[in-house]
Amino acid sequence: MDLRKVDDSYSVTGQITTDDLGTIQSMGFKSIVCHRPDDEEAGQPSYQSIEAEARSLGIEMRHIPIGKTGVGHEQVQAMVDALDELDRPMLGYCRSGARSTAVYQQSQHIRS
Repeated sequence: MDLRKVDDSYSVTGQITTDDLGTIQSMGFKSIVCHRPDDEEAGQPSYQSIEAEARSLGIEMRHIPIGKTGVGHEQVQAMVDALDELDRPMLGYCRSGARSTAVYQQSQHIRS
């Protein structure tokens, strides 16, 4: 896992697996937001499989998929809602972490 801290309450990484969740929990993350659409790539773990394991560890999850068209108003608003509703620190993930960073940065303009 290539974890990158964006600020004190939000970090990003590339695709995670259920095997990563124990480490994520031990690092103190309280919530995870997946920005990757299911079936974007062959062999990619589904959101549901990661969510089930995360919830069993007490980690809240939210799915805000961002596809090929990029970050839109709907995803930014959903991210604002996630930031308002979920505990932090929060981890965002997608294929590389870029979409998770972009949607967070755009959500900050709305929240300020």
